[in-house]
Amino acid sequence: MFREEKDSLGTMKIPDEFYYGIQTLRSLELSNISGRQISQDAPWLIHSLATIKKAAALANHEIGALDTAVCHAIVQATDEIREGRFKDQFPVDMFQGGGGIAVHMNINEVIANRANELITGHKGYSAVHPNTHVNQGQSTNDVLPSAMKIALLFMLEQLISEVNSLKFEMDRKADQFKHVVKIGRTCLQDALPLTLGQEFSGYASFLDRQIRFLQAIAAECLELPLGATAVGTGVGILPGFLDKAYGHIRSMTGKPFTREHNFFDGLQNGDLYLKISAALKALATGLSKIASDFRLMSSGPKAGLNEIKLPALQPGSSIMPGKINPVLPELINQVCYQVCGNDTAVTMAVEGGELDLNVWESIITKCLFESCTLLTKSIPIFATQCVSGIEANLEVCREYSEGSTAVSALISAVFDYETGSRIAKEAIRTNQSVKDVVIQSKLMTEEDARLLLNPINMTDSNQMDELIYQMREKLRKA
Repeated sequence: MFREEKDSLGTMKIPDEFYYGIQTLRSLELSNISGRQISQDAPWLIHSLATIKKAAALANHEIGALDTAVCHAIVQATDEIREGRFKDQFPVDMFQGGGGIAVHMNINEVIANRANELITGHKGYSAVHPNTHVNQGQSTNDVLPSAMKIALLFMLEQLISEVNSLKFEMDRKADQFKHVVKIGRTCLQDALPLTLGQEFSGYASFLDRQIRFLQAIAAECLELPLGATAVGTGVGILPGFLDKAYGHIRSMTGKPFTREHNFFDGLQNGDLYLKISAALKALATGLSKIASDFRLMSSGPKAGLNEIKLPALQPGSSIMPGKINPVLPELINQVCYQVCGNDTAVTMAVEGGELDLNVWESIITKCLFESCTLLTKSIPIFATQCVSGIEANLEVCREYSEGSTAVSALISAVFDYETGSRIAKEAIRTNQSVKDVVIQSKLMTEEDARLLLNPINMTDSNQMDELIYQMREKLRKA
């Protein structure tokens, strides 16, 4: 069974099982290139578009511009979409030209056909038209960016929740490892000791900062350009529509959405998308650094650092029995590389806007939604299956911290740089610890050397400062 639909370019036969119509089919003929559909990659966008369409229908009805039966049918259709029905009716490709008209008309057509079906018993536009009724008082140019912001707000909130869970695990590990002394490393070379807990506290602090950054950016999504229509002038909107539409959006979402103070700015500029992308990139680069740290610290176990043990999740080789790879840190690395790549695309798309509209919102949507989704899905796996199960290799950490010549910096602090350098070189030459060389050279008593060069004391700056002061005073009086 087919039905006929026409637009300004002509007439097409539409399979009757489709709720979408002629403009959606034309889009599929032009840009079905990636195999990545809006319904699969951007379900939050579909939900947000349906929210706007419902709010618009209610507002238009309340100001007397939309028939009661048509309004009720549109509302039921949008509610069904918001509940997750008709997922297979949004096949538009994530890559599309035309400033997002394809995805906008896709939802207009689905709503119109479903609403018409509710009123007349069949699909078509005899009672409800996608442009005349569903799109009344709206334009792709203001609806799409408004839906993007609504969707991004909720996606960012989901991401923030997952980052909070990862921060909890990092805090837990920081406390668990607070007495595990290890050698610090700068430029991948031995540095002064610190605790493994202190390292993890740095990871937790980074995540806390990213949470605050994401929260601030999410709040900026609350200003919408809905009401700008085509170029910011608001042409096509009837008196009273906007206040009522925003009221319904706030009621449906539970969020204080409001109109942008300058609609022309809202359509022309995409700097908020850059901020969101920057926040996602900042989180991604830090997560990737943490993942790389875990790979380094768990490397070996015989020929690497072997300071921590990651959970063994799968065999690491098809040829080497017993080999275990850091699969989840490597997964995080790759997710973060993709997020950084998406940021470059968003940057180009925002810069590429011209005159009165940024028409590259399709690729911006694809990139931001993908980045949010990848991070939101990978972070909880990383937290629960990797971070929560990390164990410290106590013997290795102690051996490294006690054997490093970097602690000779404390000899320099008590005596002078030349003395510290001489002790370090002698320790390397004789393959001894700095402490043993200091004692053998009678530079300090065994008791003083053990106290000053105890790695655990070096992890507390206040305690270390007091020890250095005491040693200097002892030498001065001697």
